Amino acid sequence: MLYTSIRKAAMAGVFYPEDGAELHHALQRYLQDGRGADTPPRAVIAPHAGYIYSGPIAGSAFKAWAALRGNVDGVVLLGPSHRLAFDGIATPSVNFFATPLGLLPVDTAACDALREYPFVSINDAAHRHEHSIETHLPFIQETIGEVPIVPLVVGDASPSDVAKVIQFFWDKPRTLFSISSDLSHYLSYDEARRVDAATTQAIEQNNPHEIGPDRACGWLPILGLLHVIGRHGARARALDVRNSGDTAGDRYRVVGYGAYAVA
Repeated sequence: MLYTSIRKAAMAGVFYPEDGAELHHALQRYLQDGRGADTPPRAVIAPHAGYIYSGPIAGSAFKAWAALRGNVDGVVLLGPSHRLAFDGIATPSVNFFATPLGLLPVDTAACDALREYPFVSINDAAHRHEHSIETHLPFIQETIGEVPIVPLVVGDASPSDVAKVIQFFWDKPRTLFSISSDLSHYLSYDEARRVDAATTQAIEQNNPHEIGPDRACGWLPILGLLHVIGRHGARARALDVRNSGDTAGDRYRVVGYGAYAVA
């Protein structure tokens, strides 16, 4: 008998609705209202906070992927670790990731191949309660369906290590990339707008030296992506940059969110 293991949805009912129908309707609203790219992007940078705060911005990132449904071999997801300190980049051992919309198969062969790098290892504890990957999964299911995924949580790794992982898949044109990051944290509304505008400029101009952990919690995945697209002559473009003061929170201490696309 084939043993099947599933990483259960840890944030359903916390970061997003746990009822599948309610989740579907919320996603449709975010995607329909989103400021999507003109061309379906090869890679996106999208936020990972609770949907009431960041869902409208994430909708802008993923909206154009709907045009690729049926023409995608898989999605590589990279997000920062919020709950566990560890070295390197973590793959899971499970066969599926679950959300209220169903199951996404893990590309276990790709995960096995990545572990040829000494900085990549199996670490289910890094994935068990991590929301940076999980919050992107319903958007993937809603736009392109139940495609294979390569979920990677980034711990204490170098940008060049992250770039190696992204480059490993870059020459496969039917593979997409989902980079998970919020922007500034707990600044005033006006200060957050200023800081996030500077971060956006650094992303669009491919200037990784201007991006650190104080600018984006997913700074290492972002830097890895910038290294790779810089080699290939591509650039990221901002689609939607707002903060929690624009969506569902007060304006005293806000969290910034950005949607970016790499065609």
